[in-house]
Amino acid sequence: MPWWATLVKWYSSFQIFRGNTVKTIIECVPNFSEGRDLSVIKQIADAIESVRGVELLDVDPGESTNRTVVTFIGEPEPVKEAAFRAVAKAADLIDMSRHSGEHARFGATDVCPFVPVAGATMDDCARIAREVGERIGEELAIPVYLYEHAASSPERRNLATVRAGEYEGLQKKLSKPEWKPDFGPAEFNARSGAIAVGAREFLIAYNINLNTTDRRYANEIAYEIRERGRWKRIGNTEPFYYKGEVVYFEKERFPDGNSDYVASSFAELASFYKQQYGKDLAQRYESIGLDPENLTGCPVYKDGLFTQLKAIGWVVEDYQCAQISINLTDYTVTPMHKAYDAARELANHRGITVTGSEVVGVVPYDAIRASGLHYLRKMMKSTGIPARDVVTSAVQSLGLADVAPFDIDRKVVGLPAQDGPLVNRKVADFVDEVSRDTPAPGGGSIAALAGAIGAALASMVVNLSIGKGEYDDRYAVLCELAEKAQDLKDQLLRAVDEDTEAFNEVIAGMRMAKDTADQQAARAAAIRAGYRTASEVPMRTAKLCRLVLDLCEQAANIGNQAVMSDAGVGALMALAGVQGAIHNVRINLPHTGDNDFIAAMETDLDALVSQSRSLCDKIQEKVEAGFRA
Repeated sequence: MPWWATLVKWYSSFQIFRGNTVKTIIECVPNFSEGRDLSVIKQIADAIESVRGVELLDVDPGESTNRTVVTFIGEPEPVKEAAFRAVAKAADLIDMSRHSGEHARFGATDVCPFVPVAGATMDDCARIAREVGERIGEELAIPVYLYEHAASSPERRNLATVRAGEYEGLQKKLSKPEWKPDFGPAEFNARSGAIAVGAREFLIAYNINLNTTDRRYANEIAYEIRERGRWKRIGNTEPFYYKGEVVYFEKERFPDGNSDYVASSFAELASFYKQQYGKDLAQRYESIGLDPENLTGCPVYKDGLFTQLKAIGWVVEDYQCAQISINLTDYTVTPMHKAYDAARELANHRGITVTGSEVVGVVPYDAIRASGLHYLRKMMKSTGIPARDVVTSAVQSLGLADVAPFDIDRKVVGLPAQDGPLVNRKVADFVDEVSRDTPAPGGGSIAALAGAIGAALASMVVNLSIGKGEYDDRYAVLCELAEKAQDLKDQLLRAVDEDTEAFNEVIAGMRMAKDTADQQAARAAAIRAGYRTASEVPMRTAKLCRLVLDLCEQAANIGNQAVMSDAGVGALMALAGVQGAIHNVRINLPHTGDNDFIAAMETDLDALVSQSRSLCDKIQEKVEAGFRA
């Protein structure tokens, strides 16, 4: 195992909540211009970890790019300090005058973006970027450019524009008044270069692998899919568009980049573009760095397939393949699977094979889940399966283990997990724990577990029906049922530990001092509050189990005789969950000392019991009728 694997702290274990208050959590993803010397990388990582309150999530070095992407999170002040220490350490250890690599770069710490995770806004991150940038400029004498949401002007928002010319062109760039740094000296720092500090949304660094080492082929596809697009060409453009002749704007000749239309003025072309594509052509060319009022002699641009996607081609010697290197700047707009499927189609047209893909750093659970669901639906497989199985579907479909292992626990940020001490025990250990001479875990936890098993059985019945020809016309409905069952299963599994934790409040109250009248009053109030919680938690469990009964009924109505008995057993487990949870509510209610609360709860309890028993009986009749058919 490489050394950096031992540095990883799982995102799911990072405590985002303090009591009932959400912490302000910021992510920082600095990129360092060193991917080969592991001792240098380790010293930078150590500098980050030297700050208390920071969690290092990932360290991802690349030899061919000679670049390392580091990801860490924490509350604002520790993250700010860790970012500064990392930049300072990189300035000490990395000499840009000796640097070479496949990736665009202009500094020892090339970029240092801050990303809102929890309890933080983009404005918060922009402020943090400015504060860290100012400190870097003043204390380290490194030219600092602010970008994305922290940018000091619209012209500096785009990272590619800020970094244009890279390290080799930095000295000339710094001499231009319009490129005076936001912080730090407007002087060329040969050793450290410059740094871009910004605030942005969660960016997925995503690479698609090709069965070639020809960089031109990777660029050919990258230019087609990226938002920036590519120069329009004519003539010999099939199958490789880059072999065609570039089209330029001429006096009174303004061709459209996406069609054969030619206007006599930019205004006429802009009107056509707006009508055809619904977009502003002036903004389009300004984003590329061209003046819409002075385009004569400039190349015409063809639109790219996707927005919120930046891409370029390169060759990674480590993998012996060319890659389409992609930044997905908003994965809710352009998800990984859309980029991957489009790249595969474009590659096939050119006789190239996409062999898989790679996530650099970490990927949000929501993003990889969306890809997993996409491919499950394409195969008409159930989407109502455990979260980890959905992620595995994405990993397999996107070929994320093509060039390197994909460790789901390390690479997926926010992967749902059942972290409770009870639900993570082996069955025998859990049963033994229940049998001991302690009041918790008790009937409430067992009721929740019974409901979870009932939901799991409902999901199983549905999933065993999906894929069979006679149910294809109900695919969407069945998937929805299975997804609901998975959600209820997960909620009830969490309730197994929540019930025990709730009764622990009662125990804590009982252990309070009672020597004085004030202490006795405080103790009594704490015990009553504990019993109220110990009533509310199983009440929630009972209501969830009641919903499981609804799903069991729908599962039984599917009519798959091979699994009809499982729907019946699921219903019995759900009913046991309802009744068991209600027993726990009723034994705790009198100790709350709140008559209004007790009366309201009792009314709900009576209705729950009646409805649940009636529904379970109905399901059992349906199941038993199936046995006799």
